[in-house]
Amino acid sequence: MIEARIQVRRAAERFPGGDAGAGVSTRHAFSFSGFYDPDNVRFGPLSACNEERLEPGAGFAEHAHRDVEIVTWVVEGELTHEDSTGHVEVVRPGDVQWLSAGEGVRHVERNAGAVPLRFLQMWLTPSPSSAGGPPSYGVARSVADGAVCALGRAEAVLHVRRPGPGERVALPGARWLYVHVVRGAVRLAEWTLGEGDSARVEDAAELDAVASGEGAELLLWEMHAESRFP
Repeated sequence: MIEARIQVRRAAERFPGGDAGAGVSTRHAFSFSGFYDPDNVRFGPLSACNEERLEPGAGFAEHAHRDVEIVTWVVEGELTHEDSTGHVEVVRPGDVQWLSAGEGVRHVERNAGAVPLRFLQMWLTPSPSSAGGPPSYGVARSVADGAVCALGRAEAVLHVRRPGPGERVALPGARWLYVHVVRGAVRLAEWTLGEGDSARVEDAAELDAVASGEGAELLLWEMHAESRFP
């Protein structure tokens, strides 16, 4: 039996980014933009998990992507999304948004509301056989506890869990499992993970997380194939 290997990363260990003068504050879990750590580039196909905070009126100007799967989870406030395929949507807490860039797409993400916006944006690299193709977009509204969002191009599945106080959650078995605590706290093996903390688990099998305090909200990435590049 292969024993799971767990690496815990604390919220305070994320490196800062964004532009405070423009009302954008970012905390990066992986190497990103001007920061590079050769030992922290990706985990399986997951290459970014950014915690974004936008003041009212702030946002990211139109920019391009290709061959990346971008998944967004709003924590507080409302996110306005626009892209070159004609989609204009407002994404709220409890919604999950995904943008598959394919052979190329341009998009804008901004806070058009009157209150601060906080969201997570996660990037996954598609497998080489799934590269290219037309871009696609979708939003799942008011996602329930236990719901999943499958990204076929990246061979990954996002699980949303909201355990109550003391509730035990069975984590999915996977070659690569990424656990992010959105709210609350959980116990995972010998570690207690609080808001913003994450765990990178290799060869996950028969692992549980137990919610403490008032419960928790978790995002779990179940990933089965590490992206490979020529």
